[in-house]
Amino acid sequence: MTSSILSWIWSERFWLPENVTWADLEHPPPGVEYPRIGQIVYAIPLAFGVLFLRLLFERLVAKPCAQILHIQADVSRPPQSNAVLEKVYGSRTSPDEKQLAGLSKQLDWDVRKIQRWFRLRRNQDKPSLLKKFSESMWRFTFYLGIFIYAIRYLWVSPWMWNTKECWYNYPFQPVSPGQYNYYLAELAFYWSLMLTQFTDVKRKDFNIMLVHHFATISLITFSYANNMLRMGTLVMCVHDAADIFLEAAKLANYAKCQKLCDTLFIVFSLVFFITRLVIYPFWVVRSVLIESWEIVGPYQSWWLLNGLLLVLQVLHVIWFYLIARIAIKALFKGKVAKDDRSDIESSSEDEADTNCRSSKDSKDSSSNGCSRT
Repeated sequence: MTSSILSWIWSERFWLPENVTWADLEHPPPGVEYPRIGQIVYAIPLAFGVLFLRLLFERLVAKPCAQILHIQADVSRPPQSNAVLEKVYGSRTSPDEKQLAGLSKQLDWDVRKIQRWFRLRRNQDKPSLLKKFSESMWRFTFYLGIFIYAIRYLWVSPWMWNTKECWYNYPFQPVSPGQYNYYLAELAFYWSLMLTQFTDVKRKDFNIMLVHHFATISLITFSYANNMLRMGTLVMCVHDAADIFLEAAKLANYAKCQKLCDTLFIVFSLVFFITRLVIYPFWVVRSVLIESWEIVGPYQSWWLLNGLLLVLQVLHVIWFYLIARIAIKALFKGKVAKDDRSDIESSSEDEADTNCRSSKDSKDSSSNGCSRT
């Protein structure tokens, strides 16, 4: 029974081009190694190591940096203790006028007093500036480090300059230590983001980011399983570039360096447009859709991988629409306006401070975020 399920999951006709079998890949020439799916499984336990490293980084690096920049954890005034309002808050953080009128009669409180109670209560649940700064600094450090690593590795790789090299002699292409380390680091990082999605600062594009992380993990895993590592490294590198400037803009915003924030956000918008809406579709996706068809020919998992790549492209378009709105406001008003995917916090009355958070995901990212955003 188990062997039947495994043979169905790892069907050669699904994963590999015609006339290629798993047995062909199990016996590479001397000194050559082909990727095996069992190797990438190590990313899951490594993801917990990434989480532990993040905790150390936020405590030993991000927090001291925040203190130097005079960024402290926000201390909000708690509302008056009230069991009835607390119960309502558990189901709805912003009651409508009908509920407010009912609570006013029940408690013999003025409506404005009840509204103020809910406002103070929401402020208690807002993520602190210190938490936002620490999250962004961690992501900035990872994206910068992994991008530098990728560029150093890809700069001397022939497929960076000629994408047809990704498909010559496919799938009999050896995996190098650089490729494996890059894949393992990216996959572990995105598994860690998936695990912390529910505890990190929650934003309005929560569901989109969940789809993004799932598509990213699926792309990285699938591309490793059928040895599309060359194209996969290009996809990941393209997505990491813009995320660096996004997280840097957030850090500048949290440090109240508004001019720097505005400048970094404009740079991020330009890099995002060039990498996600020009290079990615017309260089990367075009190669997978057209060049691989001409050189290798389509097969079943080829269709699935292209579908995931196109899902990322749809997310890129949605995000760039949100980014462009913020960038246009920054250009015409001289200040980055509130992000349309900003933190889910208090009501509009509490949103006095501007911010320059934007959609990724990045990471994301698309990804982001084979990739990402």
